[in-house]
Amino acid sequence: MIVTVAETRYFLLTTVDDDSEEPDSGMPSYRKPDLTAVILPLRGVGGTVESVRIRPSHRTSSNAGEHRMLDMSDTLAVVLAGGKGSRLEPLTRDRAKPAVPFCGSYRIVDFSLSNCLNSGIRKMLVLTQYKAMSLDRHINLGWRHFFCRELGEFIDVVPPQQRIDEHWYQGTADAVYQNIYTLEKERPNYVVILAGDHIYKMNYRQMVEEHKRQGADLTIGALRVTSDQASRFGVMEVDNTERVVGFDEKPDEPKTIPGDDRHCLASMGIYVFTARFLFEQLCADATDPNSVHDFGRNIIPSIINSQRVFAYPFVDENGKSDAYWRDVGTLDAYYEANMDLITINPELNMYDSSWSVRTYQPILPPPKFVFGSDGHEDRRGQALDSIVCQGCIISGGTVERSILSPNVRINSYASVQDSIVFEGVNIGRHAKIRRAIIDKGVNIPAGVQIGYDMDQDRRRGFVVSDNGIVVIAKADGVEHLLENEQVA
Repeated sequence: MIVTVAETRYFLLTTVDDDSEEPDSGMPSYRKPDLTAVILPLRGVGGTVESVRIRPSHRTSSNAGEHRMLDMSDTLAVVLAGGKGSRLEPLTRDRAKPAVPFCGSYRIVDFSLSNCLNSGIRKMLVLTQYKAMSLDRHINLGWRHFFCRELGEFIDVVPPQQRIDEHWYQGTADAVYQNIYTLEKERPNYVVILAGDHIYKMNYRQMVEEHKRQGADLTIGALRVTSDQASRFGVMEVDNTERVVGFDEKPDEPKTIPGDDRHCLASMGIYVFTARFLFEQLCADATDPNSVHDFGRNIIPSIINSQRVFAYPFVDENGKSDAYWRDVGTLDAYYEANMDLITINPELNMYDSSWSVRTYQPILPPPKFVFGSDGHEDRRGQALDSIVCQGCIISGGTVERSILSPNVRINSYASVQDSIVFEGVNIGRHAKIRRAIIDKGVNIPAGVQIGYDMDQDRRRGFVVSDNGIVVIAKADGVEHLLENEQVA
């Protein structure tokens, strides 16, 4: 069958037997929930013609079984990506928290977006608010090409529309309510609402399946946390059917799991709503003058006694023995999560091709290491136990236990240890950097030492975390500060 998609693009759709050999076309596979399409170029027909071979896909989650995978075309994801991230200052001085780099070439938001894509969700709204330009640019460059508008797929960045009134988002529920027109226009049956600033791997398809099986109005992603951590979360009580019978947002004295006084059942801030029920609750909450318009503080506590609200235990797609979920909301938590990635067996598996984390990959040359064969042992370009991204040049310097984002240059005799270096940073000759986070585009002058004297670093105007991590923002005017110091 031939289907016209655009004026000069056609697709010839042919079904093939599942056991037939898939040709190596050099073209990417296009994967739908139950189908894999192999695109083969054809010649000799007007315009551009592509033959698409369709075969069933056997890619399922480890716990999904061998049953037919759920069609997610009636599901829309709303990613809340407007947080200030005040505790990550100064890294969030010029960008929203979801746009903060992670693991060198990724952004924090890439994990939530990848989870959606890997789960078969191909309709996404990313709600932004504060300092959204960096995030908007990242999604435009790195994510839009995964979606085909002609097939009803999209990822749209939605700033505050002020369609309802002139206020900015007052809470998580208000953020969704102010965009209720956009949601209703898409006519989804189910809406997945999640935060864009957490690091984890999760199959939302399974959660939607469980939501349908239970006939639920709302399903809440649930994570077991220690009782001393629980005051940062919404804490749930459930019965033996996983139905939520109690909910307390960030309690001072959280209730523990029955029979386990060391752990609590915490909300992950991941919600699956039946769409019509969600719209009704948002409209009712919007008219309540006493509400702060937040899912955890208002909507969930108001419905658990009268509606079908269930908890869904977190099923990790990370492939490790311990479930991995991180809220990198402080400088020290952010630093530790990144440093784990350079260990021999990191807790977060970034190399699992069965659950890929996607991002924007700039067109840059591979990293280069020079000055290793001229006989000078102290002038050797090398990186040990480190992640080095594309475009980096290690020119006679040494990098140890560090993460270098794209286009970083380490000059001769310089030393970088236990540090996170963002894109475009230049480390001058003989400079020494230890236990530091250096933001984008900073130029470290020659001979400077950072991370060796905390008091001196504070006098320079740098932020020093509780655990002694020195953070240099891209607006700190490092060259001017350090040049004055050298003159003195």
